[in-house]
Amino acid sequence: MNHLSRGKHIAIGAGLISMMSGASAQAESIDVPGVQPFLKTTAAGVQIYACEYGADHTLDWVFRQPRATLYDAHGAEVIEHSAGPSWQAHDGSRIEGKVVAQEPSGTPGSVPQLLLEAHSAGSPGMLAAVRYVQRVRTVGGVKPAAPCTVEHETGSSPYIATYIFYK
Repeated sequence: MNHLSRGKHIAIGAGLISMMSGASAQAESIDVPGVQPFLKTTAAGVQIYACEYGADHTLDWVFRQPRATLYDAHGAEVIEHSAGPSWQAHDGSRIEGKVVAQEPSGTPGSVPQLLLEAHSAGSPGMLAAVRYVQRVRTVGGVKPAAPCTVEHETGSSPYIATYIFYK
């Protein structure tokens, strides 16, 4: 399993923020109904997969969960993203999301862009009033290229994305 230690993760995240800020603007075409954006972050992390048997009795990578750190415009860590999917801010506020729409990434070989409906699942704070999360500008994160050969083996794929939070 590819694993990013916290120290490497932070260093990689800061570098990816620089890469993202230098990228040309890309249309964020997933519509968000009648709400205002209040936080735009850059995520650096991995999409985690498990090697499992499918209905056709062959092994293949199956998505299990994300693990990423989200950074604000100044490069400060503000949110941890994990299974659920969920997002937890450093103030203890936490939300969980459910995918309501998706579209292909503008970058070939990358996970799709998503619109997720969110609800509070933690303490009051920065994320408590979030209604939607949008994942755009995705790069990477697709299932590992190497075939899986051992049931329950895990693998991961690095990815970056922009996450926009709406109230």
